[in-house]
Amino acid sequence: MENYIIDIQHLSKSFGDKKVLRDINIKVRKGEFVTLLGPSGCGKTTILRLIAGFLAPNEGTILLDGKDIGNLPPYQRPLNTVFQRYALFPHLDVYDNIAFGLKLKNVPQKDIDAKVRKVLRLVNMEDYEERDVDSLSGGQQQRVAIARALVNKPKVLLLDEPLAALDLKMRKDMQIELKEMHEKLGITFVYVTHDQEEALTLSDTIVVLNEGKIQQVGTPTDIYNEPVNSFVADFIGDSNILDGTMLCDRKVKFIDEEFDCVDEGFGENTPVEVVVRPEDVNIKKDKSKAQFFGTVTSCTFKGVYYQLFINTDKGYELMVQDYHKFEVGDRVGMQITPENIQVMHKERTCNSFKAVVVDSNHLEMLGGVFECCKTDIEPGTKVRAEVDFDKIDLMDHQDEGSAAGQVHSIIYKGNHYHLTILTDKRKHIFVNTNDVWDKRDLVGIRIEPKDIKIVEVNED
Repeated sequence: MENYIIDIQHLSKSFGDKKVLRDINIKVRKGEFVTLLGPSGCGKTTILRLIAGFLAPNEGTILLDGKDIGNLPPYQRPLNTVFQRYALFPHLDVYDNIAFGLKLKNVPQKDIDAKVRKVLRLVNMEDYEERDVDSLSGGQQQRVAIARALVNKPKVLLLDEPLAALDLKMRKDMQIELKEMHEKLGITFVYVTHDQEEALTLSDTIVVLNEGKIQQVGTPTDIYNEPVNSFVADFIGDSNILDGTMLCDRKVKFIDEEFDCVDEGFGENTPVEVVVRPEDVNIKKDKSKAQFFGTVTSCTFKGVYYQLFINTDKGYELMVQDYHKFEVGDRVGMQITPENIQVMHKERTCNSFKAVVVDSNHLEMLGGVFECCKTDIEPGTKVRAEVDFDKIDLMDHQDEGSAAGQVHSIIYKGNHYHLTILTDKRKHIFVNTNDVWDKRDLVGIRIEPKDIKIVEVNED
């Protein structure tokens, strides 16, 4: 039986009518470094606050060492939190900031001295105990905040983006120090960040979240090399994310080329998504060994490697990393080996919306009324409507469409952009387009009547 110190079961949380967590299940082993990773607003800090007891869940259970801690106030939970803004006491020096929790517990002064000096050595702050915390650098203040949490010997240390306020070099240094502290102490760390590189560097296990749902749980290597969907592939590192067709076991077609791969069980002629990391596209000096060809459109030195963009002969753009410099206009041959092709199930093949028949030529959906082809379905009937990704037009102004929304996410697919639009009614629309949009752009949504297909009538 696995030795889990934290077991989160079916956790959900709402603020008003906004659901920020949906059926979250996470298991954390003793001594593990687990990172909750995702974009702003995905729910990762809410999970941390629920574990700490600062919030109460609407549904679900949090077990600590097998015991339900849902009714325990924060001060009775055997864990400590390190916050992004440190939350140090400005009127106390370094020593008294660290000793504060021990004094509240009436620990003898001799033991306090020993414990404070021990954690000061651990965080490399031995000579700073009498310093005013306001005189310390950001990195030093963060060390004091970590020491204050560690001195209480918590079973679990919760860290809420603790390095976000530091500059790049200090953040890199503190990552190394945190990793070393974790290895020395053996305490369970639950860490929140939106920084993918930080998560890959620090973690034993990464939990990737988006819009209140877990997308993938795995080791850093698994998350990077075998993303389960396009969100994870796009969020973790650079990727070429491409539409493809699984022809049969171990054979996939994408960028209008056929490739051997290692994936099986997708069926035949099945639409899929394909991920190829930039470092896994090999430029062949011997062009006779190349699988396909293209022309270099840009080449940028990145310190260790060159980042290239290459337009293939069949009209797809690929991002490629190589240790050699190429000139714009150079024609190159490329190869992708089977083990470097990651095939993923396609999450959806078209839009499917809930709708209500208004009259014989109109549907109400997405917060607006859309014209459709003539239907004999009774007005007021609930139906579903399907619309292909490339049959939705986005307008520059919200009042130019039958509904309005905002660009929520963008994934480049090699020869087009795949956009997620969040409507004013908080519905998702998925759009394929060649037009260039930016995140948070406000758009009008227009669909031609012939492109709306009523596919299902719900009698209830």
